[in-house]
Amino acid sequence: MAATLTFNREFDPQTGVAVPVCAGLVRITAPNGSPYTFTGTNSFLLGHERLALVDPGPDDATHLAALHAAMAGRALEAIILTHTHRDHSAAAARLGRQYDVPIWFGGRHRLSRPLRRFERNVLRKSCDWDLVPDRILIDGETIAAGDVRISVHTTPGHCANHLAFGYGDVLLSGDHVMGWNSTLVSVPDGSMADYFASLDKVIALPQQRYVPAHGGAIENGPGFARALKAHRHMRNGQVLAAIADGAHSIGALVSAIYPSQSLPVRMAARMTIAAHVEYLENLGQLSVSRRPWGTRIRAS
Repeated sequence: MAATLTFNREFDPQTGVAVPVCAGLVRITAPNGSPYTFTGTNSFLLGHERLALVDPGPDDATHLAALHAAMAGRALEAIILTHTHRDHSAAAARLGRQYDVPIWFGGRHRLSRPLRRFERNVLRKSCDWDLVPDRILIDGETIAAGDVRISVHTTPGHCANHLAFGYGDVLLSGDHVMGWNSTLVSVPDGSMADYFASLDKVIALPQQRYVPAHGGAIENGPGFARALKAHRHMRNGQVLAAIADGAHSIGALVSAIYPSQSLPVRMAARMTIAAHVEYLENLGQLSVSRRPWGTRIRAS
């Protein structure tokens, strides 16, 4: 029987305060809360006397001052990114110059597949296209992060260059697995097929406690990831059922599956439903006709 997916939105971010997560790991939440970022982006300081900063977050003076205070005079040796959506990466270049440290991540921002004719990337303005890594992190390697060591795991799906990091029993899961909500997958920036594969990947890792970039820790990370996977497959089933009932466009699918949700939720749902449709199309379960004036979806 599949695990039940239950989201936990009972989280006190203590915005701007250095909150210990475990030995050698501190969380500082940025003041950029929104319907898409929950209570704000969680930045993390790794290390004891020598530090690495994971996901510096927005280029916000209050947040940068909080990060500086949390460093408490200790040396910063690197900035590390889970991915290059700007709510995670916008402050990276400024802080790299300020502290004269390198920026490491999974390669420049890129699409999960090429744009189709007439298609646009809805998330284009949210992506940090110009940021160039000083080091491209490689799947499976172990790296020094300040005076501790972390493992690197490529986890594409939310976007193509997404990474997660293992630190002892903790997995810094970025936006790949979050306890407050299901992850936005918007094609072509992201990929539902990649997302499923990356869920399987993190489930197989030894880390049990997931610490995401938005919201609080997930104590049974693999169990929650399994429930997320089941939830996504349930959504695939809803898409197929709605098409069988006569919904033949993305808008009609959203109306059928999310009939009473708020506008921000419906906007995110539209992006994710499009990712489900593409996933099912690639499996041969749907036929999709794309024209400048709209998309027509039929069962195969």
